[in-house]
Amino acid sequence: MSEDTSTATAKTQNEPIQDLRQWLDAVAEIDELVKVSEPVSRDQEMSAIGYLLAKQQPSPTVMFEKTIGFEDDGIGARLLWNLAGPSLKRIAITLGESPDMNATDLIRKVKGKLMQRIPPREVSAPEAPVFENTLLGDDIDLDKFPIPMHWPLDGGRYPGTADCVITRDPDSGYLNVGTYRMMQQGKREAGLYLSPGKDARLHIERAWERGESIEVAAAWGVDPIFMLVGSQGFPKNISEYEFIGGIRDQAVSVVKGKTTDLLIPANAELVIEGVLKPGSMKSEGPFGEFTGYYGRPEGDAPLVEITALHHRNQPIMTNALMADYPSCEQSGFFAIIRSARVWNDFDKLGIPGIEGVYCHPAAAGGWGMTVVSLEQRYAGHAAQVLALAAQVPGGAYYTKWIIAVDEDVDPCDMDQVLWAMASRSNPIDDIDILRNTWSTQLDPSQYPPENRPYGSKALINACKDHKNLKNFSKRTMLSKEIYDKVSADWERLGLPGDVPDVRNFEKDA
Repeated sequence: MSEDTSTATAKTQNEPIQDLRQWLDAVAEIDELVKVSEPVSRDQEMSAIGYLLAKQQPSPTVMFEKTIGFEDDGIGARLLWNLAGPSLKRIAITLGESPDMNATDLIRKVKGKLMQRIPPREVSAPEAPVFENTLLGDDIDLDKFPIPMHWPLDGGRYPGTADCVITRDPDSGYLNVGTYRMMQQGKREAGLYLSPGKDARLHIERAWERGESIEVAAAWGVDPIFMLVGSQGFPKNISEYEFIGGIRDQAVSVVKGKTTDLLIPANAELVIEGVLKPGSMKSEGPFGEFTGYYGRPEGDAPLVEITALHHRNQPIMTNALMADYPSCEQSGFFAIIRSARVWNDFDKLGIPGIEGVYCHPAAAGGWGMTVVSLEQRYAGHAAQVLALAAQVPGGAYYTKWIIAVDEDVDPCDMDQVLWAMASRSNPIDDIDILRNTWSTQLDPSQYPPENRPYGSKALINACKDHKNLKNFSKRTMLSKEIYDKVSADWERLGLPGDVPDVRNFEKDA
């Protein structure tokens, strides 16, 4: 794998990453960056390469330095795919942690970071790299940029699928930073698809009810942390900029837009500003989605009239492929950040005994399943945890399967989870169903589509029966003394690989 040659200086683990270029330096240092210097077509070829590379171990991020047909366009845009992907190391770097941290410890660390909020820091226009180049009015032409087509049956070209979309609440004035798909609709227009209940959609609906236009901005080339945080649900009166600052332990640099009153990421690679006029809609989609299926059939979506386009020299356009696991861009980071969000919700509610939470990345990009490990401390504790995990803000959207396991089961290890389901649950007693829950228009299991966005959830209690906790059959476990001895002798005995991590031992040995 090649080394990134961007002019930015790579940051150490103790120094917050400032932008995408510094992030790429850090990724190059762990040898997970591939650069393709030969021209490649933006029509499905880049996405196909990203899809296939994501299935490798390790799974690298890939930078296409040239696009067929755009070699001498004077812009020199580069396209980045499989940003974080299924790589736990790159996700850890994005979250400001050591690339060697395991999933459970990373979730626990991020859970603490999400409790810290730092407001963004506004900088002047000359200080903002994103303003190196600005196009206004008739000079805006999206056709001059290598906007890709991801899947054969997509309804169009989709820029910035690894993006952040910025809107302002027309009531409170707070800035929301979300992640939504956008389709090119013309030289100066882009569609904005929004699921029911999402913050930006609520802002647009409220403004349009009053007959008012609403400003919007979108970054189509950003440090992946914007995508990680922007894809989550947070309180609707606190900006995601503050949570990003908390994770970085440093305020996000923002700058006031040139045609809107919005604050945009000052270090972004490419940003558009625009306006959504009341009732302005246009047919959009379909698009290959995080479920591994095409989304809803073609339908109307809000239409953004682009009023400004800003980009750095040789901008890097970030692209998040939505696909089956492990090629789904959001799957790996969802497993970490969404798990931390749900765990934080438990802490806020004062629920004791939570030992771990994991939203498995293979379950529709991290949306479809939540596993909670707990130490049962009272009657009904597991049932309470299941019900709350299904409905807390961090976990309510779409999730279909919620599983509770005991504290001796690692929720990040599906082998252990399935073992617990097979040996500790009795389906007739331990499965409950919630109906008419919050889901998405993108759920392919709900047919006809008119049944969406309502869904259902299965609550599976895979914990030991609390009524017979003391008498439950004893599981087989290693003694700590023997494990330590074998570990110490591993290399001397010529055994392959690293010693597997074991966290539970026989206490009576």
